[in-house]
Amino acid sequence: MADMTIVGLLLIVVGVTVDHPAMAQRDESESIELDLREGQVYGWSDYITVLTGPSYGSRAECDSQAVVRVDFSGPYKSARFVLQYNDQPRLWTFDVSDSPAADGYGGDPGLTSNMAETQIFNKQMRVYSNNLPGYMDATIDGDLLIRIEDDIIDRNSRLSLEISDERLEWNRIGSKKKGYINSQFLYTLSGQSPMYGEVDYYIYAGFNRVPAGTFRSGSGLCKASVILLKAKDVDECMEGTHDCHPNATCSNTPKSFRCQCRQGYVGNGRHCEDEDECAVNNGGCVHECTNTQGNYRCDCYDGFMLHDDGHNCIDVDECAVNRGGCQQICLNNMGSYECRCSADFVLSDNGHTCISNKGNCKKQEHGCAHICQETNRGTICQCRPGFELAPNRKDCIVTCSHGNGGCQHECQDTDNGPVCTCHLNYLLASDGKTCIGESETCAVNNGGCDRQCKDTQSGVRCSCPDGFTLQPDGKKCLDVDECRIGNGGCDHDCRNTVGSFTCSCHKGYKLLTNERTCIDIDECSINGTCDHTCENTPGSFWCYCNQGYQAYGITHCGDIDECSINNGGCHHTCKNHLGYYECSCRAGYKLHPNKKDCIEAEMCIPLKAPAKAVLTCNKVGDKETCGLTCKTSAHFSSESEDTYTYSCGSDTEYEWTHEKVNATMPSCSEHVNAPSLKRKAQFKFSADKCRLRRRHRERFQDNFSRALSKQRRYPCTELCQVNYVNLRCGNRPTRTKRAKKRRGRRRKGRRREVEGQSGSVIVAEFELQMNPEEPTDKCDVNCVRRRTEKKLRRTVNTLRKSINREQFFVRFAGTDYEVMRRSLKADRGVESICTLGQIMVGDKCISCSVGSYFNMESGRCEKCPSGTYQDEEGQLTCQPCPSEGSRSATGIVGARNVTECGGQCSPGHFSWDGFVPCIPCELGTFQPDPGRTSCFSCGGGVGTISDGATSFEHCIVRESCSAGQYYNVQGGQCHRCPHGFYQPRAGQNFCVRCPGNTTTDFDGSTNENECKDRTCGGEIGDFMGYIQSPNYPGNYPSNVECTWHIVPPKGRRILVVVPEIYLPAKDDCGDVLVMRKGASPYSVTTYETCQTYDRPIAFTSRSRKLWIQFKSNGANSQKGFQVPYVTYDENYQDLIEDIVRDGRLYASDHHQEILKDKKLVQALFEVIAQPRNYFKYSSAESTAMFPRSFIKLLRSKVTRFFRPF
Repeated sequence: MADMTIVGLLLIVVGVTVDHPAMAQRDESESIELDLREGQVYGWSDYITVLTGPSYGSRAECDSQAVVRVDFSGPYKSARFVLQYNDQPRLWTFDVSDSPAADGYGGDPGLTSNMAETQIFNKQMRVYSNNLPGYMDATIDGDLLIRIEDDIIDRNSRLSLEISDERLEWNRIGSKKKGYINSQFLYTLSGQSPMYGEVDYYIYAGFNRVPAGTFRSGSGLCKASVILLKAKDVDECMEGTHDCHPNATCSNTPKSFRCQCRQGYVGNGRHCEDEDECAVNNGGCVHECTNTQGNYRCDCYDGFMLHDDGHNCIDVDECAVNRGGCQQICLNNMGSYECRCSADFVLSDNGHTCISNKGNCKKQEHGCAHICQETNRGTICQCRPGFELAPNRKDCIVTCSHGNGGCQHECQDTDNGPVCTCHLNYLLASDGKTCIGESETCAVNNGGCDRQCKDTQSGVRCSCPDGFTLQPDGKKCLDVDECRIGNGGCDHDCRNTVGSFTCSCHKGYKLLTNERTCIDIDECSINGTCDHTCENTPGSFWCYCNQGYQAYGITHCGDIDECSINNGGCHHTCKNHLGYYECSCRAGYKLHPNKKDCIEAEMCIPLKAPAKAVLTCNKVGDKETCGLTCKTSAHFSSESEDTYTYSCGSDTEYEWTHEKVNATMPSCSEHVNAPSLKRKAQFKFSADKCRLRRRHRERFQDNFSRALSKQRRYPCTELCQVNYVNLRCGNRPTRTKRAKKRRGRRRKGRRREVEGQSGSVIVAEFELQMNPEEPTDKCDVNCVRRRTEKKLRRTVNTLRKSINREQFFVRFAGTDYEVMRRSLKADRGVESICTLGQIMVGDKCISCSVGSYFNMESGRCEKCPSGTYQDEEGQLTCQPCPSEGSRSATGIVGARNVTECGGQCSPGHFSWDGFVPCIPCELGTFQPDPGRTSCFSCGGGVGTISDGATSFEHCIVRESCSAGQYYNVQGGQCHRCPHGFYQPRAGQNFCVRCPGNTTTDFDGSTNENECKDRTCGGEIGDFMGYIQSPNYPGNYPSNVECTWHIVPPKGRRILVVVPEIYLPAKDDCGDVLVMRKGASPYSVTTYETCQTYDRPIAFTSRSRKLWIQFKSNGANSQKGFQVPYVTYDENYQDLIEDIVRDGRLYASDHHQEILKDKKLVQALFEVIAQPRNYFKYSSAESTAMFPRSFIKLLRSKVTRFFRPF
């Protein structure tokens, strides 16, 4: 005890040294320490190599990773790993193997001598031996895993693992979790010949990952030590028996140890506190200094970037990339930049776009430097954020809040404007803004270097970052064109920039966050892309409209007015509906079955008998009655065998009774079979454990079928089949002791004892099907059915007797089991089924007749549709009728052979019922449709070239009309199609009405693309939405004027993003889009353009309303625009303006693509609508959505805005 007291009192000023005689068990060692929270390595050894140093990870989770190699070819033959877990261990936190390719699952065959592997996975330790040929006897159950230790670690625990020759020891410090393994299949470290492969002296350890790579990794391991030992010694630092502070390093010494606070901390080693480096000289930072735990960080104001020395801030040239987002001219300043406009243009209020120099304010007659606003009291001048209005009420004076006032280091606002000063060791240059030094050093003016600077004894040494090469003067850096080699790694297009390069994608593709790979944009995943059906294609998409609709404006669908095209082909009246049309007849007429022609109402169309059927008709007065029966040996392929009766007369309005309900006459079939019979049953058998695997179920059905076929009487042979077997776990029935004893004596000597043993019960449910024999003259269909029922019943009874006599066995999982006595239960009901192509009629299976097919969905026989036929019974489909040239075949419904494919009259022909025999249309008439009862007249006494004309083009007219015109037979001349109509073909006597509510810009239109929707304008006030030019994304109409009013909810303001706009290039500003900050057409203009602009721009409305107007003239037309908007809390006005006014938002091609991507804009608007939503996105989610540069831009602004909170 006296010794321990003396040890506890030995203190040293610079640290703490503790002597403990009992701890001096090892004399010599070498070690390193890995700090996986801070990403640091302490210590050094010739025999320990850090292959992958710890990276800077998440301090909260201790997820930094490292890999080391330990060499045992020297004096050290034992290695100790001490692992400290301050956080919850997750997945692979430690993996040590003699293979550099250890992947976390027991080594890699063929690369090393032994391939032993020890790993910590979650809270579990796993020890693997090798998996080489001949060594499998060293494992458990033929597996690589030879040892598992559960709960070996936990949060705030320490674990010691010591690896020596063919031995592994472990000890959870402070607990009873300890043990060891001796095995010739573990690590060989003494240089002896291993049992397989060559001698190997290396082992590899992965921390928070496996040695092979980062594809298997973890977190929670915060510190790790690697100690090489020669003699038996206790390292207090490694054992964790020291009392050093967590932020101190422990150094082992002979018979003692020493504690010393780490860099960034102050104290005696036993107690360490964070050192606030920013408290002295601002930490050497020229702008902002942020103290962190154990360190500090320098940051720069917006418009500056941190120099490589980590302290100085230098200006960022925003104009170097895409003109800083300026529409015309960009001028770089210290810490900021400004956009300017060429002659005849002035800068709009958003500070980036230029508007035409029109109007009293815009002519700058009042001399406003920035913003000129017209009010009821006259014209006043205003300044953009970061500026103050000068005493003359016209000029604008910059303040320190805008680009740091143009100062490189420090800025102070005065009455005369900003005053610049410099940090210590710097002098103010003659320009009053730049800071330089007295001697050439990297700390002052970057040492004259263009890019990177390093102080050496001989002076400064300049170098260039990636993307540049140093020039002969040793100062300047020349840009490297990365696109010249391998296209810069870009999938599509590569554009070289100063010091770097950017990749871009072809239209219809977008760039992934790796900023190299292009993937197709799935436009169909965006709601509202197409009105009806959308089909995505590589780089594009297609929109399809439902039947009865026609496409316009690329993505929209409008109803087709079929009645506008030659009266829809209707004989009398045509009525249009949304998506369809219908013909009707005048009084005294009724609609023909072809749904177009009109025939006399008091006339019944004669019926035609279906195949293999007999039709018997008689007529009494005006009423005709027909009975339908099948020929001898044939049956109706329907649900009844009775005779069908049909009638037609005045009481049915001269329509046959089945036609009034849209029914068809049934067909007859000569192919009749008896049905197959099915019966469900189940039985039970005992097993040790109820483990039902998929392969067991599949094999059991085959084994059960073979067992049925081996029955002596009524076996399940070729006409019998087992449709399915379902296995499930059941309950074991209870049995008395007396019954068990009696059953045990009777079953003595059997293959397997089942009753009386512990285990589970498996229930086998199955379905048995008995197929019928073919009917003969001696045994008809009814006879065959009775025989089939008898066979099925006897087969089930035989199975029951075999089970009750304990003579039925089944094979399951490789073992024969006896089925439990009296366990067979069979359903009383028997189900009848027919083969495909047949339906059940009564108790018989009748095949679908010729002219019909078996519909798999409805399970019924249905007639072949027009244009198809079927000349065989019991078929599942109909054959298509042959076509003649480019004209499709049009046969009757229910065609029984190929000759009936031509049953309808072809175009240019007609008959009294529309079916053959047909006669050609007379001279002066034509008929474009098949199956008609009359022909259309050319009109006006106009004739045709010959009979049988199929269109109006065959009519002999005075002049031939071109596309966009129609022929007026009354006046005998061509007329242009009126507004709202078009005609793509020449020589027609009609024009087609535009779909939906669209119309044309002019008369004489020639195609449907000239049909445009003119709907636009209105008042909108939702939280998010968009405005778009009429007919977007198709070309907008001519001479249109649209006015929108955006009125947001109370307490919110408006942000508008113009991703791109397409207007005619040469149109003298006839088409123009104007946005004004207010509800009046006379308020201040914030955006105005009359030209195509494919670079996005965003701006806010200072007022709570926005007035937008779009006008087009009668000249050219273009795609137009779709402009999204979002409203936000007016308390965030300064933050939102800070974001949208930053040129970096538009300067990068990647940022521009974000503002064009509808999905990403939606996500961005969620942040803008509520900026606190930014913190809800995890780092992984943000990175997956937006480029790193975009996240960095937002993070600095959002964090700075909410810093006071």
